Amino acid sequence: MNLIEAMNLRHSVRQYKNKPLAAEIISALQAEIESCNKESGLHIQLVTNEPKAFNSFMAHYGKFSGVTSYIAMIGKKGSDLEEKCGYYGERLVLRAQQLGLNTCWVAMTYTKIKSAFSLKQGEKLCIVISIGYGENQGAAHKSKSFEEVAKTEGQVPDWFKNGVNAALLAPTAMNQQKFLFTLNGNQVSAKAGMGFYTKIDLGIVKYHFEIGANRPDLKWSI
Repeated sequence: MNLIEAMNLRHSVRQYKNKPLAAEIISALQAEIESCNKESGLHIQLVTNEPKAFNSFMAHYGKFSGVTSYIAMIGKKGSDLEEKCGYYGERLVLRAQQLGLNTCWVAMTYTKIKSAFSLKQGEKLCIVISIGYGENQGAAHKSKSFEEVAKTEGQVPDWFKNGVNAALLAPTAMNQQKFLFTLNGNQVSAKAGMGFYTKIDLGIVKYHFEIGANRPDLKWSI
């Protein structure tokens, strides 16, 4: 499947089968993680066969079960860390979907098992992504309209519409979709609203927008 198909099929999944990731799947994920780390400067790590992080009261309260593998989004502390983790984490989420896996972004309902990943000086664990073979494929949630998340004037080009519609398929914390895209010529600005984890959400939706717009000359304005 291509990335647009992966976006449409991807839904958050919290219950997983008791089935370890296949060796070839791990290899493909590691290759994508290595590419993301090289491009971004992050220190993303794949954790496998580690059941403790999702075996707490909070994890069960969040309805997680069967999670033994997850992606640890790690990088140097800084103002851009959360957005960067959102952007590259979603790239990995869609790659996982292409590989026949299911995922869920997890901000709070897990336990940090320090022996499961490594932190270099000045780094922090930003968020994790559960990953595995889902007991189900999840379900779509109610979405905002194009007009609620986009600000435009005059004729709106198809590439911008496609980008925004792709962004509306993106996962956001508590499905809040607190972001705004503004079009000015061929430049696009994307801003996060107020709320929990909106900077991570901004990175996620920007990745979706880029894939949907499919415009090599796209320029993000600050």
